[in-house]
Amino acid sequence: MSRSRVVISVSEDAKKWPRDEEGDPNFSSLAELQKFYDEIFFPYLLENRINIIFQLGDLFDRRKFINFNSLHQAKKYFFDVCRENHIHVYALVGNHDIAYKNTLEVNSPSLLLSEYDNVHIIDDFYTNEFHGVSMDFIPWLCDENQNDILQKIKDSKSQICFGHFELAGFEMDKGIVCDHGLDMKVLDRYDVVMSGHFHHKSTNGNITYVGTPYEMTWADFQDPKGFHIFDTTNREMEFIRNPYDMFVQIFYDDNKQDFDWWKGYAFSELKSTYVKVVVVNKQNPYLFDHVIDSIYKASASDIAIVEDFNDAVLDSDDDLVDQAEDTITILNKYIDNLQLDVEPDKLKTIMRELYVEALNTEVAE
Repeated sequence: MSRSRVVISVSEDAKKWPRDEEGDPNFSSLAELQKFYDEIFFPYLLENRINIIFQLGDLFDRRKFINFNSLHQAKKYFFDVCRENHIHVYALVGNHDIAYKNTLEVNSPSLLLSEYDNVHIIDDFYTNEFHGVSMDFIPWLCDENQNDILQKIKDSKSQICFGHFELAGFEMDKGIVCDHGLDMKVLDRYDVVMSGHFHHKSTNGNITYVGTPYEMTWADFQDPKGFHIFDTTNREMEFIRNPYDMFVQIFYDDNKQDFDWWKGYAFSELKSTYVKVVVVNKQNPYLFDHVIDSIYKASASDIAIVEDFNDAVLDSDDDLVDQAEDTITILNKYIDNLQLDVEPDKLKTIMRELYVEALNTEVAE
């Protein structure tokens, strides 16, 4: 197997791993993440003799603090395994890794991962050769470094670039387009650009956002996750899909599904997942309770039930999906129906940022 291949991964976001009501990691869900690393990620690397990982930023989520249990799990299941198998990790500093918005000087990866000789934290414009190919590595741009880095991009002789960019026109999450940030033309001089930051995997021209290796919120539902293998010889990139879904949606309709139908349902696969049960028809309360009880017994991490469709006219399952949309979609549609003096897209961006902040807010004791 060619040794001219590297792994591209992004947004481990250890602090964003699922947590319980006390703010500590939900270890049943962490077990699912461990399964991804133990059964998919590291076996692929070892089987194919790949010993370089490019991590494109946001190793940690919170600027001000980190849950020590989350840090312990990140070291145990990822960084320790890399060290034991002599795998080098080149990690960009992302915007979630920094304590202050205007400088990268104080960043969590440098402070928390210094014990690992195989982990290389990149907090400034960095050029190196891998397998004889020159590559640029660019961390998050802020007030302190932006002018210097933009000049170094212009002066660079490399044809390949890895970064943590906020580029206008790309989807941040599925269906949510970034309307601010750098113009992608800034990176026109490169043949290949791969970036972290946005969680949705997408490509436009020479730029690819590689997305996240696993689902983190309902915004990731039905959005393919995984990691990429980049061949430095032919510049081809292969996507390795993560087969484990964290979020599952179930449609309940006892006009179509009887006890025998549910006997064939693989409830065991719901262990440690976040389940949303969308009720289409509920004429048999006993069957419904049986289904919900079976989900609980499967040790799902969380169960949400959506069933108030009395006023909805539903012609198909697609109509029902529209009635059970995620919070961001509902907010965007609400804004679209408002008569406003401001640009709707700007308001949508503000509401999305507030929503993400609310999702990540912990309750202090």
